Amino acid sequence: MTDIRIGVIGGSGFYQMEGMSGVEERRVQTPFGETTEPFTLGTLEGQRVAFLPRHGAGHRYSPTELPQKAAIWAFKEMGVEFIISVSAVGSLRERIAPLHLVVPDQLIDRTRGRSSTFFERGIVAHIGFADPFCPNLAESIFHAAVGAGATAHKGGTLVVIEGPAFSTRAESELYRQWGADIIGMTALPEAKLAREAEMCYATLACCTDYDVWHQSEEDVTVELIVQNLLRNVDTAKQVVRGVVQNLPRRVGCPCINALESAIITSPDAVPLERKQTLRPFLSRYMPVDPETPEGEYRG
Repeated sequence: MTDIRIGVIGGSGFYQMEGMSGVEERRVQTPFGETTEPFTLGTLEGQRVAFLPRHGAGHRYSPTELPQKAAIWAFKEMGVEFIISVSAVGSLRERIAPLHLVVPDQLIDRTRGRSSTFFERGIVAHIGFADPFCPNLAESIFHAAVGAGATAHKGGTLVVIEGPAFSTRAESELYRQWGADIIGMTALPEAKLAREAEMCYATLACCTDYDVWHQSEEDVTVELIVQNLLRNVDTAKQVVRGVVQNLPRRVGCPCINALESAIITSPDAVPLERKQTLRPFLSRYMPVDPETPEGEYRG
């Protein structure tokens, strides 16, 4: 454990966090391989922060390739309690214009082939995921967005597609019929893994385009996204600073005990290898060291 309570995941165009003092780089060895980059650690607004560019410097990793298990495991190992995820999205609603910010409260999973749980290969846990974002952290992000002078929308449904291709027109219209408000490629399995790790996770979604459903606006392109990303990034950094200054309390937060009634596998049936791999998650609930007598772990 460390004094680093806050993790920031920078999305497309958000590759570094200026304004941190006492900066150092740290690469965390994980059972799930390497993260996209070493973490940048430092102090921001009086709080210790760990920053990770989601796609790597220079944007080298596609959404499908992201080592999200490694990232979430490493944040947990460092003692992080809050993860602020910054992500570029497309709008599926007229009222959410490019350059607007959205703090979503719901998700629709349209990814495929991404491993979305730490609990497999001998251990099973069924986390509650009815409300996929931490409500307390989301509230703080929304207030920070308003404080930064942005046009911000509180709540909304984010549909997460596999990518890296954008949607077809038929898909874009289908998602609108489903009630989705914005569309992106990276919030899943990130949000599920963070919930399994009992960390507070919420997304600041930065709108760059109208996807391909809008009749009078140009279709989404990389050029359009990059153009609006650069305009959004400075605002997103202001929002992150605002959240760091006003972190919510974790007392009563549903995220912090997500595994308490979720692990269905008997502790004595869990392979030792899995216990040790998931040590940062399991140490509260079962012995993870073969030399630790039964009953000496925190329950």
